[in-house]
Amino acid sequence: MPFSLTRSEALQRRAESLLAGGVDSPVRAFRAVGGHPPFVISAEGAYLTDADGNRYIDLFGSWGPMLFGHAFAPAVEAIQQAATRSASFGASTPAEAELAELVQRCVPSMEKMRFVSSGTEACMSAIRLARGFTERPFVIKFEGCYHGHADALLVKAGSGVATFGIPGSAGVPNETAMHTLALPYNDLAAVEAAFAAHPGQIACIILEPVVGNAGTIAPAEGFLRGLREITRREGALLIFDEVMTGFRLAAGGAQEHFGFTTPELKPDLTTLGKIVGGGLPVGVFGGRAEIMDKLAPLGPVYQAGTLSGNPLAMAAGIATLGYLLLNKATIYPQLERTTAAITDGLARIAEEAAVPLTINRVGSMFTCFFTSESVTDFDGAATSDTARFGHFHRAMLERGVWLPPSQYEAAFVSTAIGEAEIAAILAAAHEAFSAL
Repeated sequence: MPFSLTRSEALQRRAESLLAGGVDSPVRAFRAVGGHPPFVISAEGAYLTDADGNRYIDLFGSWGPMLFGHAFAPAVEAIQQAATRSASFGASTPAEAELAELVQRCVPSMEKMRFVSSGTEACMSAIRLARGFTERPFVIKFEGCYHGHADALLVKAGSGVATFGIPGSAGVPNETAMHTLALPYNDLAAVEAAFAAHPGQIACIILEPVVGNAGTIAPAEGFLRGLREITRREGALLIFDEVMTGFRLAAGGAQEHFGFTTPELKPDLTTLGKIVGGGLPVGVFGGRAEIMDKLAPLGPVYQAGTLSGNPLAMAAGIATLGYLLLNKATIYPQLERTTAAITDGLARIAEEAAVPLTINRVGSMFTCFFTSESVTDFDGAATSDTARFGHFHRAMLERGVWLPPSQYEAAFVSTAIGEAEIAAILAAAHEAFSAL
C-alpha cells in the first residue's frame, strides 16, 4: 500500500481547531522535521499503526517507557484488573508501598520516596526539597538537560525547547530563573567556578547522568565522580534525573550502569518516571531518608498531588518492575545487542553513502547527529544539520520506521525489536541515506 497520511491530515486539521497547535505536547507537531504527523490508532510490540493503516517500527517508544514494547501483556492485565476497582481513590492504597519496595530493590539509594504524576513534578519537587533541606537558593543544571517544564528549569533546556529554538520560555519572569545556573555539560571547571562565585549558596546540582534531551550524550570520564566530590565538599545535594535512564540502562538505571551505588558515590536524590509506571503518567522522587523527611506532613517542604499514587499507574508499575527484576539477566544483554546492531549498521550505511554522521549510544538509547564533530555537550549537538535530519526522518517514516521527530531527542529500543525489525530498519536506512 502506498504511503499516505490523508486521514491523519484530516485529524490534524480537526485537532488544530480545538487544541493549541493541534497537539498536547509541542514536539508531536513535527515542526522540526516537516511533513504531517501520523495519528496513532493502536500499537503492539515493536509496531505503531496510524489512522491511514501505515505500520511503523517504533524507535521512540513513547519517549522511553516502552522498554518491553507496546501493550505489554502483564501491564495490560494489571491495569484492567485495577480499573474494575476504580481509576482513582484520592486515598492511600497498598499498591503504593508495594511498588515503592520494587523501586527500592532496583535503586537502593532511594531510601524513601514519593510518587507523583509526571517527571516534571518529580524534578520540580526534588529541587524544592533540596532548597528546603539546604536552605540555599541556587541550583546548577546543565545546558541541554531537560528536567520538565517547571519555570526555573527551562533555562537552556533541551528537548522541545531546543527543538523550537526557544530561549527558555515566554511567561517565565527573570526573577524566577535568576537562581538557576546553566553550565556546559561535561565541564567540571565551570562547576568549580560556579561554586566559587556563589559560596554557601548552591543547594544542588541536577543533571541527566546520560543526556537524552539534547540527543544522547554520555558523561565524560570522571565527570559524574567529579560532581559527587564537589557537592560533598560544598554541602550541596546531587540529584540524578533518571526519568529517561531509570530502569533503561540497567535495573538500577545510570547509578548501576556507572557504578554509583556505594555510599560515597550514590546521589542524594533521584527522580524517575516513564518505565516506573509501565507507560502510564507517573513519576517518583526519593533519596536519603533524612532529606525526604523534610517533606510535609513530617517537615516544612510542601508537596502534594490529588492523583499521586494513582492505582492504575501503581498496578502497571508493579507488573512491569516485577517482570524486569525476574528477567534482568537477559533483558539488558538483549537490548545491548539489538541497539548495537542498529547503530553499527546505521554508521556503516552512512559511511558508504558519504553522509557525515556521529552516532552516540549508551545502552538502548542512541542518537544520529548529522555532523562530523564529536558530540559531548549541547554546543556539539547544535552543530548537527537539522535540515538533513528532517529529510532523513521523513524518508525513514515513509519506509515504516518512526524515529523521534527532533534532532535533539534520543531514540529508544525495546525488547520487542528482533532480527526482522533490525533488518527492516537498516534496509529503510540504506534507501534513506541514498536519497540524502
